[in-house]
Amino acid sequence: MIYNTLTKRKEVFQPVHENHIGMYVCGPTVYNEVHLGNVRTFTSFDVIYRWLLFKGYKVRYVRNITDVGHLQDDTDEDKLSEQAKLEKLEPMEIAQKYTNDFHDVMKRFNALEPSIEPIASGHIIEQIEMVQQIIDHGFGYEVNGSVYFDVEKFDGAHGYGELSGRKIEDLMANTRDLDGQSDKRNPLDFAIWKKAAPEHIMRWNSPWSEGFPGWHLECSVMSTKYLGERFDIHGGGMDLKFPHHECEIAQNVGSTNQQGASYWLHTNMLTVNGTKMSKSLGNGFTPAELMAGDHKMLERPYSPMVVRFFMLQTHYSSTLDFSNQALQAAEKGYQRLMKSLSNLNAISFKAGNVDQKIDEDVKQSLQAFRDHMNDDFNTAMALADLFELSNRINAFANNQLAVGALNKQTFDQLKNEFPSFVKDVLGLTEDEIRTDDGMDEVMNLLIKIRSRARANRDFETSDEIRDKLEEAGIRLLDGAGKTAWEKI
Repeated sequence: MIYNTLTKRKEVFQPVHENHIGMYVCGPTVYNEVHLGNVRTFTSFDVIYRWLLFKGYKVRYVRNITDVGHLQDDTDEDKLSEQAKLEKLEPMEIAQKYTNDFHDVMKRFNALEPSIEPIASGHIIEQIEMVQQIIDHGFGYEVNGSVYFDVEKFDGAHGYGELSGRKIEDLMANTRDLDGQSDKRNPLDFAIWKKAAPEHIMRWNSPWSEGFPGWHLECSVMSTKYLGERFDIHGGGMDLKFPHHECEIAQNVGSTNQQGASYWLHTNMLTVNGTKMSKSLGNGFTPAELMAGDHKMLERPYSPMVVRFFMLQTHYSSTLDFSNQALQAAEKGYQRLMKSLSNLNAISFKAGNVDQKIDEDVKQSLQAFRDHMNDDFNTAMALADLFELSNRINAFANNQLAVGALNKQTFDQLKNEFPSFVKDVLGLTEDEIRTDDGMDEVMNLLIKIRSRARANRDFETSDEIRDKLEEAGIRLLDGAGKTAWEKI
């Protein structure tokens, strides 16, 4: 069962092609460091991907990289070009820099790599072709070298706003004047190709002008190129539902007469202490700051696995609220789960008097995990099932309960499935659980020596300490005026 944003109801999942699933997730716009909202979204879809694989589906998971065309309020500039000017770098240097950052962060959070990771700038030809198809079908028009999507005409033919639930009359009433609006037939029309202004850095030749594609176009192009005109799942953050995903559907129908995905899934937003996370409020911190504890709102560092565990405690479609208290509680829960995993590994089966109730409870909890994951990927309830099993495992490990209370078949099922649920499905692995105070003292001394070397511009010594520690399985996390460490 999957909650489909398009139909506003939970539906039985039926793939387009039996046993094969095509899933497209909107990736990051690589003009700055990845933010926690991105991490939450991609962690959620990583678990969805893992569960579908676990169930035996062959999944093609496509997650794009936006390196061109992310227009700001439909103006003539995109975010990546703006950042390139600020950092005095080539746009592709910016794109590569922050793509590398994104990959590094997702590896730390133990996210599986997608099957295909296409980039927008690598699909300009296909985007030009889709623009022409939209024009040929009567839903696109060219003005002064730019091409716009005719929303009102599309609404009359197919209906616009089904995904977001917005009505075109209400949208018309709330439009405001923006750059380039005078070229449009209707303020709601959006650019699918923009003629580049003289100062615009990124530009390509097209039949209409030297310019660049509109932001919404790339996902329509890359999803259909790699998954077909009809595929199964399209995902992203709730902030993309309108206008990005709404425009995607319009473009897909306007070019191919197919809406693209059958099921639309959206993750909810992050808050901090009940307030929306944002840079302007000073409560927005990056994954790097979270891992280093290098932010005024953080009492101390939190490891990637603790944060991943914390995110999975809430259903992907619900608001997730960050606080030090919640993160510290999640850390205890995560450590308890990992301890249970270790305990289970150390337990051997010994036949005894089978307790039918305990045996049945264990089997029901294992099945409950499956049922909850099948119910719209409910990781919050699935974790509760794992903790029910943890109580039994710890009782076996502490000799409070004889392993023989289970029959051999149930014990083997527990021994196989519990670790698989934790590691393969939820993606939780052993992390830097620090119990050795002496280790902290040694690391603090090494960090102090390295900081002194850096202050004296002795970068050879500084780099040697960092590299040798990494070889030993310890990564240093440099923040603003503070260095933390984690086990790799």
